[in-house]
Amino acid sequence: MILSQIRVLWYKGILPALNHLFNYQETIRMKKTVFLFVCMWLVSQAHAQNSQVKTATVGQKISEFTLATYQGGQFSMKDMKGKNVVFIVARGKYADNHWCTICQYQYAEFSDLVLTRKIKEKYNLEIVFLMPYVKDSLVKWEKAFPSEMAKIESWKNPAHPENLSQGAKEWMEFTRTNYPLTFDFTNKKVPLPLPILVDDKQEVSKGLDLLRMEWDGGKTLQNIPTLFIIDKEGIVQFKYMSQSAADRPTSAYILRFIEKML
Repeated sequence: MILSQIRVLWYKGILPALNHLFNYQETIRMKKTVFLFVCMWLVSQAHAQNSQVKTATVGQKISEFTLATYQGGQFSMKDMKGKNVVFIVARGKYADNHWCTICQYQYAEFSDLVLTRKIKEKYNLEIVFLMPYVKDSLVKWEKAFPSEMAKIESWKNPAHPENLSQGAKEWMEFTRTNYPLTFDFTNKKVPLPLPILVDDKQEVSKGLDLLRMEWDGGKTLQNIPTLFIIDKEGIVQFKYMSQSAADRPTSAYILRFIEKML
């Protein structure tokens, strides 16, 4: 959104005026100066908007915000008017060097639904994930996908299930029920069809009151995993804050809710 605003302002307003007023060399210098000024001004406006984000509950309008995406470009909640939105605030990490495995499964699951069942087109839907880290950190998140998906498979299919304690058996059954799909990215590129919002200043996470330094036994900068369903008018129709790391609404439940909402 910011880049498109810059282009419109530059090519339709500022650049013609500069070319008219100054000679070539002066225009070149002015172009650089004014372009930087416009960029800085628009970025400052985005940050000012993000700092105004507030908590939202069902029946309220979600705050407008603009963030860069990991894949490149910008995402603005304002631009989502007319679309339904599944807005997932991911936990991110549970320790300084350990990613939330279930968050990654959740991303892979919704990505699979987008790629195989075309749910974005079917429900006029956008699905976005928010992470409270800088972009460089998310490179490590992407690289961790194969090992994290292998970890879930080890939960579902332990080497000697007959020797497990009762608690371990219950966890095995829980993971088989709640994370039924198998994702193996060992020898292929991880598909990233869903925008990953880079909340590097944690303004949106803080505004939504989801940012924590300690949660469910994990001590690091992280979010309480939360899922919002937002309708075409920007109104929150569903909000689910996890009570523990493994407590997430299933994608099947989310799609049933959206079908009833439409």
